[in-house]
Amino acid sequence: MTAVLKFFFLALFLSSGAVNAEDSSLTIPHNTNGKDVLIKMTQAMKTLNYQGTVAFLKNGRLEPMKYFHAVEKGVEQERLLSLNSPLREIVRDADRVSCLFKARHQLIVDHRPFERSFLIDIPANLDALDAIYNITVVGEEDVAMLPALVIAIQPKDNFRYARKIWVEKQHFLPLKVLVYNLANEAIEQLVFTELQLKETLPLVDVKFLNAVNPPPPVHPLPIQKSDQANFVLANLPQGFQELFFTRKPIHNSDEQVDHLLMSDGFASVSVYMENKNAASQPELYGQGSVQSIGTVNFISRTLGDFEFTVMGEVPAETVKLIADGIKLRDLKN
Repeated sequence: MTAVLKFFFLALFLSSGAVNAEDSSLTIPHNTNGKDVLIKMTQAMKTLNYQGTVAFLKNGRLEPMKYFHAVEKGVEQERLLSLNSPLREIVRDADRVSCLFKARHQLIVDHRPFERSFLIDIPANLDALDAIYNITVVGEEDVAMLPALVIAIQPKDNFRYARKIWVEKQHFLPLKVLVYNLANEAIEQLVFTELQLKETLPLVDVKFLNAVNPPPPVHPLPIQKSDQANFVLANLPQGFQELFFTRKPIHNSDEQVDHLLMSDGFASVSVYMENKNAASQPELYGQGSVQSIGTVNFISRTLGDFEFTVMGEVPAETVKLIADGIKLRDLKN
């Protein structure tokens, strides 16, 4: 290659990088509102038929999956098909999630007290987040060869993680999601490598999975009020609100565990309470100190005759603050 050609390709490479870096914000209409884009995205996710290949990167593990979203007469369904071992198929119908492990022909069915997308959750009332997040359009980039707006969700304190969402410009579907820790390092992401809209997609009957040993029927847990819990939370970061509270037996025994789930709209935290004699070796969990498994931080503490565990995909400071504020409820009043 001649020196002239080398110079040409080097100049082309450098200029392309400069254009992408500088023009990412200049191409955005001045009146584009980040919250409006997310509202359109939420509507698109619920009402459109689409499918594609999506890669999930979490806890250092990369997993590509086929994704399907179908809507028929207002009924919404999500499906994930793993492309690598262990092969499995996961179907979400409203608050019911069914997972078939194909090698074992084992079907597991679980009920969630609320609907939760496999891709990303967006709170219904984005205006309520103004006190804790800044939501802005910060650029335009191509993902899966589709132009997308880049939405930055920046917390106003250190009790939650920052996020970025790449939203496809024509149909407002999410193409990429990144979660950043307090050091601004990406700790979790999903990205579509290809995405297609469809006129229709069939809803899948979970019975077709034909598991050899299907599970017994699973009934939704009754959602109770948190004032039925035997504990109260004195320290909650701003914006966190109760989603649901449940009390259920542990492994079909007489022992019970209380579970309170809270969220600020993006980040969620769970508090579990069980009898100390039923808790499984708390010393393994670093009693009184924050531990981490991948992106999840958690802490355990003993209070009276009970063992509490606080966990969530939030900074260590958040779970420690909540755990330190747990108090047993005065059941006499």
